[in-house]
Amino acid sequence: MAARKLVLLLVATLTIMAGIIIAPSLPAIETRFADNEHIALLSRMVLTLPSLFVALSAPLAGMLADRFGRKGLLVMAIALYGLAGASGLVADSLTALLIGRAVLGVAIGAIITLNTALIGDYFTGAEREKYLGLQQAFVQLGGVVFVMSGGLLAEMHWRMPFIIYGAALILIPAVILCLTEPQRPRSLHPTTSFTDAPVNRLVVATVCLLAFLVNVSFYTVPSQLQFHMQALNIYNASSFGMVLAAFNLAGGIVALCFGLLKRRLNTTLIFLLGFSLMASGFGLLCVASAFEGLALANAILGAGLGVVMPNIMSTAITHSAPALRGRIAGLVATSIFIGQFISPFVSQYWIAAAGYAGMFRNVGLIMATLAVLSLLTAMRNGKMSLLGQKT
Repeated sequence: MAARKLVLLLVATLTIMAGIIIAPSLPAIETRFADNEHIALLSRMVLTLPSLFVALSAPLAGMLADRFGRKGLLVMAIALYGLAGASGLVADSLTALLIGRAVLGVAIGAIITLNTALIGDYFTGAEREKYLGLQQAFVQLGGVVFVMSGGLLAEMHWRMPFIIYGAALILIPAVILCLTEPQRPRSLHPTTSFTDAPVNRLVVATVCLLAFLVNVSFYTVPSQLQFHMQALNIYNASSFGMVLAAFNLAGGIVALCFGLLKRRLNTTLIFLLGFSLMASGFGLLCVASAFEGLALANAILGAGLGVVMPNIMSTAITHSAPALRGRIAGLVATSIFIGQFISPFVSQYWIAAAGYAGMFRNVGLIMATLAVLSLLTAMRNGKMSLLGQKT
């Protein structure tokens, strides 16, 4: 059991590796391919293009997982992840670099969907809540290592962080040896549809919307903060890595407490806490002009995300019938990564209109609005959660 948990935790870190490892390299990538038209947007797309292909591939991965099983698909997805991720080491054009990132997105879509489905298969009740908090903590604390490593390697050369993706291949033997194929309920055929098994569509839709909005907002940090720091004349790859490390460290520590929060607070109040922290972090980010202020703002943001994301995933899994778990996990993954893909388009528009500080202010207002809606829902429903679930 312990080995299985550890392998699932390590697999989960692959999703955060996908973006933050190369985030410190973006300014150098923009300089290297400066002769390309619209390079300001395209350089951000190196970070976020995988998100589009996650959104496209995750629903298909969910259907395949429900029909054919999880383990074999997960092994293939990890292999594809390692090879596609490391392709940046040899890509000789921006087009080739973007193609490799697109294939990486297909692999991530399968990994996040299969990992979420396996969590629902292996764990139930309080054990699941505790594990989800542990996973978010593991992902964000792992992010500290990855972003610091990416920053140090980017100081050597912008291609060097791509080496880290190849480490994913080491996980393949561990997945084969430590994970088992879950038994699916015999009463539900693999082709079960949303109309054949019990599912609360309002819950699924609400969770997907929240996942989308949170990731549109949060992804402005790894995709734009380094350029904001350049505008403030305080940027280098290592310092940016340390700022993102503060984000992940705080988020990881807070996520460790998710199981305790879930026992003491209902779903609505957990969302209220998380959205309030994220709104405060973005508010500070729009006025901070020194390294220390940016690091503190990111720590507050990370703490908020460390509360919100486990709550989203917990709600999605709790309301998933076993035969539909892969597909619902795919829908949530699609919402997360569509948000990440759209984020630079939204943020670039706001930057052009109001500058970096104005963009972070607007994102903070989105989080503040979600916090107010959570508060109003809590006041209206008393001890009922945001999604109508008693806790």
